[in-house]
Amino acid sequence: MKVGILTLPLHTNYGGILQAYALQTVLSRMGHDAYVIEKERKPLRLPLWRMPVKYGRRILRNLAGHPYPIFYERKQNREQSVIRQHTDKFIRKHVRCKTFADYGAITEQDFDAIVVGSDQVWRPEYFDDIRTAYLDFAEGWNIRRMAYAASFGTDTWEYSARRERECGRLLRMFDYVSVREASGVDLCRRHFGVEAEHVLDPTMLLGREDYVRLFADCRVPAGRGTLMSYILDETPVKTALVDAVARRNGLVPFRVNSRVEDINAPLQERIQPPVEQWLQGFYDAEFVITDSFHACVFSIIFNKPFFAVGNPGRGLSRFKSLLAMFGLDDRLLMPDASCAAVPPAVKDICWDDVNRRLAGYAEMSYGFISRLKV
Repeated sequence: MKVGILTLPLHTNYGGILQAYALQTVLSRMGHDAYVIEKERKPLRLPLWRMPVKYGRRILRNLAGHPYPIFYERKQNREQSVIRQHTDKFIRKHVRCKTFADYGAITEQDFDAIVVGSDQVWRPEYFDDIRTAYLDFAEGWNIRRMAYAASFGTDTWEYSARRERECGRLLRMFDYVSVREASGVDLCRRHFGVEAEHVLDPTMLLGREDYVRLFADCRVPAGRGTLMSYILDETPVKTALVDAVARRNGLVPFRVNSRVEDINAPLQERIQPPVEQWLQGFYDAEFVITDSFHACVFSIIFNKPFFAVGNPGRGLSRFKSLLAMFGLDDRLLMPDASCAAVPPAVKDICWDDVNRRLAGYAEMSYGFISRLKV
């Protein structure tokens, strides 16, 4: 069966790239001809009618002491290919994409089935039009529709009444619906009248050895330390936590990401390191501190003790749901001064129990995907 995977655009986000890679790999191993659906990359352009307001606001922002590129679109168009050089290389090598000018250019003949997911595909701010994530462009088509580990990102409802009605109607056309968080089951039921199943993030359907193979022959540099710090939103509290845990436990911090999201940083400091280097970071580390959902996932896959610093802006329910599944609720710290001032002791994790749970959830999640018959 020819299967299209509709997910968030692939760029420099390691978790976003690897969840797409994992879901495609699982579908391929099941005998499907699977492709990740990608929109054609187009230069950023600011409509003429918006220029006076946008440029005016940016000038005022700079005058107020908050640096921001006035010609942001021009800067992004010039720098993105450099920033994404390593992640784009991984995508070209390991992810089979089928590119369209727009979602409206996809036809019924292109795919026998479309799988929506994983990641925060059902969070309105992450799509230009959230109805796309419910396959509005495929309405009336004779294809199979599946949502696999789709995520709202948060347990707070972010849809307008109109979008709730429209997306609910589209979701009720799906053959199979699953979500990544326990809270998503409740949101689907209450707002869409749809019963969803709770499944694993697709990255957890592949084993540690699958990821080791990705970096084993790449000669990426080993981590220059023993405590892997992967922080998306740097704050003094998080930096202090890393330093405090390192001192208490005799660990040496190292980081594996760049300042990719800091638009004011020098270009060389924004180049995102290779995906393979990020994966090897988990392999080399003795401990991980992160505010990233997928870094928690890979800490579990690689059986590395970790602390997750809650990241409310990027969606806190994701962390709570994941950690509860594996009995690791005590790994979640809230980003306040107390977590750095008195860092918790590093307790042992019973990895036998965690791995037993992972095997059980993976078997159930594989069963869900297998409903797409070849």
